[in-house]
Amino acid sequence: MLKQAFNKYIDNFRGFSREIWILTLITFINRAGTMVLPFLSKYLKEDLNFDIYQVTWILTSFGCGSMLGSWLGGKLSDKIGFYKVMIFSLFTSGLMFFGLQHITTFVGLLVAIFLIMVVADMFRPAMFVSLAAYAKPENRTRALTLVRLAINLGFAAGPALGGLIIMNIGYKGLFWVDGTTCVLAILIFWYKVKEKEKSKYQDTKHPGEVLTASVFRDLPFWIFLFTCLITGIIFFQLFTTLPLYHKDQFDMTELKTGLLLTFNGILIFIMEMPLVSFIEKKGFNKVKVVALGTLIMSVCMYMLLLNRWEIILWIMMFFMTFGEMLAFPFSNSLAMSRAPKGHEGRYMAIFTMSYSFAHILSPQLGLGIVAYYKSYQHNWFFMGTLGVIGSLLAYWVFLLIKKENLKNS
Repeated sequence: MLKQAFNKYIDNFRGFSREIWILTLITFINRAGTMVLPFLSKYLKEDLNFDIYQVTWILTSFGCGSMLGSWLGGKLSDKIGFYKVMIFSLFTSGLMFFGLQHITTFVGLLVAIFLIMVVADMFRPAMFVSLAAYAKPENRTRALTLVRLAINLGFAAGPALGGLIIMNIGYKGLFWVDGTTCVLAILIFWYKVKEKEKSKYQDTKHPGEVLTASVFRDLPFWIFLFTCLITGIIFFQLFTTLPLYHKDQFDMTELKTGLLLTFNGILIFIMEMPLVSFIEKKGFNKVKVVALGTLIMSVCMYMLLLNRWEIILWIMMFFMTFGEMLAFPFSNSLAMSRAPKGHEGRYMAIFTMSYSFAHILSPQLGLGIVAYYKSYQHNWFFMGTLGVIGSLLAYWVFLLIKKENLKNS
């Protein structure tokens, strides 16, 4: 019985090309080393003694750099190919992380973090385009899920290890680990994966100008981006407002914060691929699945209004993980499915920019509300209500696409 269940679980991972597995490996190495992000707000506030407004603006520069990097990454992926963009992005950002530890002024960090994120987030749309090139069409959602699995498995290991590094070495150690893993990951990719000829994935039948314009005429896609923006704003609360809440409300250590995020990563590692495979086999509508995931994330924000018991944080994280598993893989898949062949970079750039914009708005809204009302409770209520709006927008997209399909049939 146990062997059958194990074999059934393993079956979810079959059918991927060698390149997809290598992409998954380097993503895991890179994400496991990304220990700076979960502790960035704490590093700025507690180690560098910045006030909450300065922390908010530095996190905003993080999001602005991410937006520009996402746009450049998508544009360059269509122009020179995803392969060159990925190598440049990870190798250069790795070197930049080594230098970041030596910058401790407010203005210096504003500029440095902006520039690092411009370079680092060129990787994301390029990586999505590489999945379109190396994965079979029927495997694309599962390939996206596999890479997400690597990301979350990396996050499962990273924050707990990051908490230990902070307690034993200090915050400086995080920058060395982050930089090293970026360089190591891309060297493995360069050595093991050869560049795919552009002609194999570029659609030369359609002029780029027409397809570029079509992105801006795709109404369901743009409304859907607002749902993605909202899910991003809620999700990034886990890395911006929530770590400060842990300390202020429950006096939790960095290690405990790291373990809470590790719990999220372990759940995703065990359950996301089987869940996505089940949903695909049953043929559930992708947009409806995203709407449900967004609603669950919304409920999780409302759960934080119960602020007397630390156990609520673990219960919230359990349900937040399920909302995340429903919302994010199918958001990626839907965005990719609406892109004309050979111009996936443009669509995926705009798609990833919605999450980059969420990086900007999440700390501005979350920490701004906390600072203004001197209360975390107002923020959790606002985020929960925002999530309800996001789920309604996703359902609207479902109705628009249904109408679109009827018109085209």
